[in-house]
Amino acid sequence: MMKTVSLRTVEDRVVCERCLVADSPWARMRGLLGRRGLESGEGLLLRPTGSVHTFFMRFPIDVVFLSRDGEVLRIAQALSPWRTAGARRAKVVLELAAGDAERRGIRVGSRLDLSVLAGSDSGPAANHPPASA
Repeated sequence: MMKTVSLRTVEDRVVCERCLVADSPWARMRGLLGRRGLESGEGLLLRPTGSVHTFFMRFPIDVVFLSRDGEVLRIAQALSPWRTAGARRAKVVLELAAGDAERRGIRVGSRLDLSVLAGSDSGPAANHPPASA
């Protein structure tokens, strides 16, 4: 079973009330397959990954690409089924109901607080400390 978290910006604004965390290979592969849709406030956080596909999905989604430290690098709005999307330097992906990224004020350059993911033994920071400058 996947962990559920409430995801917020670093300014403490909620961007996803019920966010499932897919941080195992099986959970990432399964993703949103088989679902008929996402309600506003629901989402799926995939890590580690820098790209997604919507093959076999039945509905469009907003895809938010994040750096290791939670910076929004790119947003693919209302990505239709049977598409792919990715972003250079992305290590985490947040999938939301189509339109939720804009409704919740998520913008490129915003920063999400990924500290709610601490304690997991997988994911972008598990075996890869941040690169030093």
